[in-house]
Amino acid sequence: MLSVKNPIMTGFFPDPSICRVGNKFYTVHSTFAYFPGVPVFESEDLVHWNLISNVLDRDSQVPLSGCQHSQGIFAPTIRYHKGTWYMITTNVSDQGNFIVTAKDPRGPWSEPYYLGESTGGIDPSLFFDDDGTCYYIGQRPRSAGYRYNGDCEIWIQTLDLDTMKLKPDATIVLTGFQRKAIWPEGPHLYKKDGYYYILHAESGTSIHHSVMIARSKNVFGPYEYCPCNPILTHRHLGAQYPVTCVGHADLVDDGNGNWYMVVLACRPNQGYTLLGRETFLAKVTWEDGWPVVNAGVGHLEEVVTLPYEGQPSDDVPQCKTYTFDTPSLPLELLTLRNHRDHELELHAEEHIVRLFHRCDSLKDCGEPAYLALRQQHWNCEFETSFTPHFCKESDCAGIAMVQSNENHLRAECYPQDSGVKLVVSLCKDGKDSCLAQMDLSAALPIKLKLRVEGLVASVLYQSNSEWKPVISDIDLRSLSTEHAGGFVGCTLGLYASGNGEDAGGYSDFERMTYRELPTN
Repeated sequence: MLSVKNPIMTGFFPDPSICRVGNKFYTVHSTFAYFPGVPVFESEDLVHWNLISNVLDRDSQVPLSGCQHSQGIFAPTIRYHKGTWYMITTNVSDQGNFIVTAKDPRGPWSEPYYLGESTGGIDPSLFFDDDGTCYYIGQRPRSAGYRYNGDCEIWIQTLDLDTMKLKPDATIVLTGFQRKAIWPEGPHLYKKDGYYYILHAESGTSIHHSVMIARSKNVFGPYEYCPCNPILTHRHLGAQYPVTCVGHADLVDDGNGNWYMVVLACRPNQGYTLLGRETFLAKVTWEDGWPVVNAGVGHLEEVVTLPYEGQPSDDVPQCKTYTFDTPSLPLELLTLRNHRDHELELHAEEHIVRLFHRCDSLKDCGEPAYLALRQQHWNCEFETSFTPHFCKESDCAGIAMVQSNENHLRAECYPQDSGVKLVVSLCKDGKDSCLAQMDLSAALPIKLKLRVEGLVASVLYQSNSEWKPVISDIDLRSLSTEHAGGFVGCTLGLYASGNGEDAGGYSDFERMTYRELPTN
């Protein structure tokens, strides 16, 4: 028997979708304004997950120009049918709902098949029936008239796989379980024992988030809701419960009669969430034709026991160093929006990644030179070693912790006559505050570290092989979802900018380390 700790994917991995092909499971997740988009994870046991590709790894697949951090790519679904992989999602900042396909989940994935204005809404999913018919299911504002915020409907329409176009006509199947339900969304369609099931989220993505299910003998309904809805929620456990905002789920079976659910949830710290919405796992059994989530428990478990053999999950604190000596960047590294090749260059033979001092900064909804990792632990360190090549006084380089263009923390080095000046700034609601500044020697490379401990951070620099503090106890609550809003978690990354000017400067980063710190 194996066991796995929840969440199974820590940090900003929201809106999980899962499918099984053979003896392997695959998940995908929302990425919003980050590039590349939609990571694909693979596992044989639901415990050990490997990132095998990013579906949207070309600018042509995912136009993100000018989008806010919580716009871009919403709620993908992954499915497999007769040798072809399908990923369907919404780019809310461009042409809406689209499908890409592949013969291998590792890629390459196709260019988008846009479904056009006829689909509308968000959170599309696909279902392949026994006869091969493909059905599109999605969410959209109530077509008979939008009466209140969150007044939405779930609808189904047949998809022609040859043309990748919807066939007439759409059928509205659900409007939510509760009276005056808000945000019925994230629908998925399944078939089991002669019933069609629709699983969907409801009540918004905050603490009232929940999972509902309905069934019908006919794919187009009428559907009846489960009398035990919501089949999963934490809203009754209160805002102080360690895991909140549970919803947006997908179901999968292992081929041996065991069923599971992946679902997003948050782990707030003293009421504030920096890590974003994470992916959790739950066991599912069936009673009287309805799924029961974590029977006898009724909420997400901290540890999930699974009926598989293999190596247990590793409890060793995570630590990974990047030395930029590979032909391509690791799959987990993120940039913002498009034109990554304009922002940075990988020089594997020199063991560096070069970030250019372009016009855009982190305060813009542009394409700043920012190469980041998801923050995956409440206590962690992020450090780097770099050599700047400044051309103008406006040039800067360093590290940053980002929730959005309006809420982030930067530790930047600027040129001056003797050495460099280190400036630590907190951007809160779009306004910068200088928290600290100090002169550093001209010794290169510059070594900086950002230490996060819960809701506070410290910035350090290295001198004579010793780490020295620049500032401690930086309040990070403005980087939380509760303050900044949106759907993303924090990222930690390398950063460079010309702050409105592009004079040809750049900085060479030779090392980057993310380290999980022990929890007291």
